[in-house]
Amino acid sequence: MSPITHRVTLPILLSTCLLLFPSVPSSLAETAAEPDDAVRALSHLREQVRAAPQSLDHRLKLADALYRIGDLDTAIDECRVALALKPDHALAHLQLGIALMAKQDWRPALTELRDAARLNPALTQAHYNLGTAYYTTGNLKGAIESYRQALALQPSLLDARYRLALALKFNHRDQESIQFMKEAAAGGVPQAQYALGQAYRTGQGVEKNGALTIYWWSKSVEFGHQPAASSLSLLRQLALSKVQPEQSRLEALKAFQAYRETLWENVPDLARSGNETLGTTLLKQNRADKAVSVLLQECYALSDVALAELARIYETGWEPQLPPFDKNILACIETTAGDSFMPAKKILARIYGKGLGVKQDRQKMELTLKGLPKDEIKEVLNQLTPAP
Repeated sequence: MSPITHRVTLPILLSTCLLLFPSVPSSLAETAAEPDDAVRALSHLREQVRAAPQSLDHRLKLADALYRIGDLDTAIDECRVALALKPDHALAHLQLGIALMAKQDWRPALTELRDAARLNPALTQAHYNLGTAYYTTGNLKGAIESYRQALALQPSLLDARYRLALALKFNHRDQESIQFMKEAAAGGVPQAQYALGQAYRTGQGVEKNGALTIYWWSKSVEFGHQPAASSLSLLRQLALSKVQPEQSRLEALKAFQAYRETLWENVPDLARSGNETLGTTLLKQNRADKAVSVLLQECYALSDVALAELARIYETGWEPQLPPFDKNILACIETTAGDSFMPAKKILARIYGKGLGVKQDRQKMELTLKGLPKDEIKEVLNQLTPAP
């Protein structure tokens, strides 16, 4: 196995292939939304093939439908039948190559994809998937050339920019790689956003920048990218740790502070006052479009001021914009508490102890309080004790 092959997992590979699979009839795409509809659509396509077995179009539509339900072997068979009908059909070679990629049958996949690109040099999908096959099998030069060809045909193809950046990086061409990674990240590719954040974290191809690390990881988390969420969690734990080296801890804390400062750059017209955060300032101005989302960003970046405001909104709501017990606020409090943000642990213990938007749970409350100073634990418990 090549040093790159293991990096492309099957789920990622399947999504890559589906991204640029040859066009599917709209009727099939619509009916495939439900399992029963997909079965009916497949049956209809089989009937079409039986009625016209020499129809290349019917064969390829059936192969596409089979591929999308995961029946790769039968999809491959249908593609081969189509190619027996017309050996020089570029899309048939492309569909067969993609199905073979999904099975990780790389040598024949490369042959089919090369044939597709040769027969139709303007077929963007062929160059893109050929790049992925080359990359996965360790042919970085071939991957770089194929991704460049795909981008020459379709410059807006952001995933090709991301994958080209990866190929350039593993070919030790960091400066070229970082430019394509930036373009893909700015376009909204979560994997590129995570990789760019990592580059700013390590200083590979760019100057180290803690604020930009957090910025790009946070962007990636918005798309549900779990590695970015895990990396941010570890960085918060480092900033809050009592056992990590002081220099590392302070660097992490400064990075979060610098990130919170960069949020102000998006609203240069706002004046700052005292220790107010951007989120609390927006809240005072009743900016329902941004206030809570910015408060959440600040809280995830360890702002105790933003956290306190979010805790208040969670309990009382912000009428008419937001009812009490908002799930996004609760998730933020739970996440930062889990990373040992002490103010969040106190607030979460109160939420469990009083059953605020959740089932009252004294055991969870006590577990959350662990690690807090005794006087702060007492403070929380006193808040939960009914007045005489």
